[in-house]
Amino acid sequence: MKLEVLPHDFTVCKVADYRGIDLAAPFVFTGATDAEKSLVCPTPLVPAATLSREDGWRAFRVAGPLDFSLVGILARISGALAAGGIGLFAVSTFDTDYILVKAPDLPRALAALRTAGCTVAEP
Repeated sequence: MKLEVLPHDFTVCKVADYRGIDLAAPFVFTGATDAEKSLVCPTPLVPAATLSREDGWRAFRVAGPLDFSLVGILARISGALAAGGIGLFAVSTFDTDYILVKAPDLPRALAALRTAGCTVAEP
């Protein structure tokens, strides 16, 4: 499996609404449920009015596009990271998956993934 490290710092936050967010910008992910609205984006794009935010994330993507019939992609990644004691935040799109880890954990995460047989391309 090939992974690509993205060259951005990311923030995960909770917002009241999506006004003021450039939804067309690259690497902007939103999720809404009956209980909350979430936003994951490059840190410089975080709107001023957030309800809660967690800065300091780095991300990598699974090189895709991935076929929907593939199984175990996230399990393989999350298992390798869990074995290394590394937490994650996952976001999926139609074509692929994105995994975020806290910035200080990125070197250990990449080492764990390489040990698990993943190829990692860094910027």
